[in-house]
Amino acid sequence: MLQDFFSRHPVFTLEEVINFLQERASAEANIDTRKALLRYHQEQGHIVRIRRGLYASVQTGFDAKGFPVDPFLITSKLAIDAVLAYHTALDFWGLSYSVWHQFTYVTNHPRCRSVAFQNSTFRAVRQPPALSSTNNALFDVKTEERQGLNVRVTSQERTLVDVLARPDLAGGWEEIWRSLELANYFDISKIVQYALLLQNATTIAKVGFFLQQHQEQFSVKDNQLAELKSFIPVKPHYGERSQGVQNKFLPEWNLIMPLQVVERSWEETYGF
Repeated sequence: MLQDFFSRHPVFTLEEVINFLQERASAEANIDTRKALLRYHQEQGHIVRIRRGLYASVQTGFDAKGFPVDPFLITSKLAIDAVLAYHTALDFWGLSYSVWHQFTYVTNHPRCRSVAFQNSTFRAVRQPPALSSTNNALFDVKTEERQGLNVRVTSQERTLVDVLARPDLAGGWEEIWRSLELANYFDISKIVQYALLLQNATTIAKVGFFLQQHQEQFSVKDNQLAELKSFIPVKPHYGERSQGVQNKFLPEWNLIMPLQVVERSWEETYGF
């Protein structure tokens, strides 16, 4: 009976197994029998344990030890409200410039911890407080199908704002700039709407600066930049405080950003 479940659930939680068995009024729903059953399938190499209460199915003919489990599916199952975000969302949408082995999700679950599995780390980050307090945690979150399962991921527009807000969760400034520049299109009105929802003047200024720098590429309107300028810091703010970094003040946005980003110096390094 469980083989059918495994074939349709490449990654699954213990709760999902219990529900599957209970729906079929199976004797295997008994807790002791269930534990023995899962141990049996692990020993047979049908499933692998990712962490307590979370498993992955192994396709027939593959060695359980080396079978590659989809990291996006793992990330999506690490909390009941998990949403793929930051660099993980860039990667999901095919926008990441570099390969990264840290997968990040946002959640309001208070006890989520980092998980290591198959040379990757899976990290939980709390939802921005401004979203939680206004019931906007799922603003511009998309539900996408992957291997027959639903995965929630921040949209490309929300991801743009999120990575500018938290460059430490996206691989740093060069990675962010190079990744976002891979996009063909952004709905700028969504970006502005979400940036304002976060109620963070520094983030709004960073978003405005990025959009202004890419105004022609992404067809950003002057009135959209003007709307963002209405909410920038009243005094100069750092985009990110880092020691040993040469910065430049951008008076139009009251923002202090690394000179490397302002001048996009990596383009000279790589001969672009």
